[in-house]
Parts: sequence; structure tokens; C-alpha cells
Amino acid sequence: MNKHKAKLEGLKRRQRRVRGKVSGTSERPRLRVTRTNANIYAQIIDDSKGSSLTLVSASTLEAEFKGTHTSNKEAAEKVGQLVGKRAIEAGITKVAFDRGGRIYHGRVKALADGARAAGLEF
Repeated sequence: MNKHKAKLEGLKRRQRRVRGKVSGTSERPRLRVTRTNANIYAQIIDDSKGSSLTLVSASTLEAEFKGTHTSNKEAAEKVGQLVGKRAIEAGITKVAFDRGGRIYHGRVKALADGARAAGLEF
């Protein structure tokens, strides 16, 4: 097995393990972080409604990030603040954090810090 395929399989295994423990409810939806090499995405998801229902989302692909560097910690923190602000406007204050199998450092941690600064509790 080549190195890239092994890394992807490890990520998928960690994602399944985290999803077995973290699920979003109506009272405490799940804040899902997806990170790629170029962008970062955040969604607040309610898993209790049949198929997973996305309540709020934000990413570095939005218009306000156009022309800026989107794969750094500053951009991740802005996405966290944006998703936090949108969640507060939607009436969501508490979430369960789903780091998506990624290590809690760098851009994932910056996004979480930004969401906490916006008023989300987790």
C-alpha cells in the first residue's frame, strides 16, 4: 500500500471513530470541521432529523475571502468567527465539536478558538 493511500485510510478510520462518539441533537448540534490543503469548511449539523440537516455553514470559499490566502490559521479563525456569529443569529449557543479525524492543532484549533470567541460553547 502506498503512503498516500495509507494516510487516507487512517483519516477515514479516525473519522468513523469520532462519528461513533459525537452526534448532533436539536439542543446541541455538531460543529463539523473539514480541512483541505487549500480551504477550511465548518458546518453546524443536526443529526437527529432523518438525514443530517445543515443548519449553518461557513468556508473560505465565500466572497469575503476572495483574493486572500485561505490556507492559514488567520483565515481559519475568521471562518470560526463567521460560523459562530451565524449560529448565534440562528439561536444556537452550544455545539458538539467534530474535528473530522484531524489533530486538534493548527487550523482546526484556530477555527475552534474563533467560534468560541464568537460566543459558541463546546
